[in-house]
Amino acid sequence: MNTPDTSTAPPAASSEGPGDVRVGDVMSVALVTVGKEESVLMAWEILERTGFHHLPVVDGEGRCIGLVERSDLAVVCAQPAASLSERYADELVAGHRPPLVHDDTPVTRAAAHMTELGVDALAVLDSAGTFVGLLTARDLVAVLAGRPRRPRRTAGTGPVMFSLEPVLPYPFDD
Repeated sequence: MNTPDTSTAPPAASSEGPGDVRVGDVMSVALVTVGKEESVLMAWEILERTGFHHLPVVDGEGRCIGLVERSDLAVVCAQPAASLSERYADELVAGHRPPLVHDDTPVTRAAAHMTELGVDALAVLDSAGTFVGLLTARDLVAVLAGRPRRPRRTAGTGPVMFSLEPVLPYPFDD
């Protein structure tokens, strides 16, 4: 008698449907961001080192001014490296408002919004309009797969965001 292999079986689905789940329950909160004044070359390096597919570009106050996608950045990076160090992240998102959603939005409505816009990630804002995370297509697939939701954030906690700073070698005298 053959017994099915359950070692890779997905977790049991929740009794809640996707329409009951809010964006804030499933969004990605461990983010790497890049400042608008960072070079395109550094933005590429950050995506390469992290393996992420989206890089939020933030202003001095931490507001998301745009999202750079790995595929779009790859096209820009086909130019000579010397020119890339003279181009900045804000140029990549200039003239485009980032696609936004609020953390209390049902994921089904967020998915419809992503489909309408033809994007696979949305910047997430809380009720005060603060940038708190990203909702990606991967997050939505996890909801459909029945992945357990993360615990709702409590007051006073926020996303875990990292900004990588370049470390340049010290010019030693010969």
